[in-house]
Amino acid sequence: MTVRVVVADDQALVRTGFRMILTAGGIDVVAEAANGGEAVDAVRRTRPDVVLMDVRMPELDGLEATRRILTGAVAPPRIIILTTFDLDQYVYAALTAGASGFLLKDVTPEHLVAAVRLVRDGDALLAPAITRRLVRRFARSDPATATLHRDLATLTPRETEVLRLLARGLSNAELATALHLSEATVKTHVARILGKLGLRDRVQAVVVAYETGLVSPGSPEG
Repeated sequence: MTVRVVVADDQALVRTGFRMILTAGGIDVVAEAANGGEAVDAVRRTRPDVVLMDVRMPELDGLEATRRILTGAVAPPRIIILTTFDLDQYVYAALTAGASGFLLKDVTPEHLVAAVRLVRDGDALLAPAITRRLVRRFARSDPATATLHRDLATLTPRETEVLRLLARGLSNAELATALHLSEATVKTHVARILGKLGLRDRVQAVVVAYETGLVSPGSPEG
């Protein structure tokens, strides 16, 4: 199945480069946008699978565009945040808003194509080490970004354990091995965690695990 992508960046050269890379990788770039407003319009018009969203754009930034695209949408696209910084407060806020991960703009062509396909298939694109650094820098210092606080009391002990391991970056296969469960059972636990906590995907689950203190940025399991 062809992956349909919208590329949103205020630099024409970046958009052109990403289009060339993605097209060469068999991915269909259905629209480009030079600011957040254009990105929102392009998504509504073309209904892509994935959006590559620059954080800092004129008129409407990538954070607000992400919120507008995801709020109330029945089948929203996956959004990958693009940034030149690997520790950007806007990136953290975008993740809490529902973005599926982020990439630095100096990403290799191979990684870019793989990342788009990864999030299209429903996986999160966020290294645990980077999550820890983002949380350490922003979650506690700026309450305005800590938007995903949830009451973990609704989780069973097993679901709490799954969430703790998920926050370490374990895949479903690794979770299954660690907990001596089948992958199908792990997927069920993860789905229940997301449902009970009202979360969009695994990225938000990771953020919640850190923001609630279930996992500490400085702890061995984090």
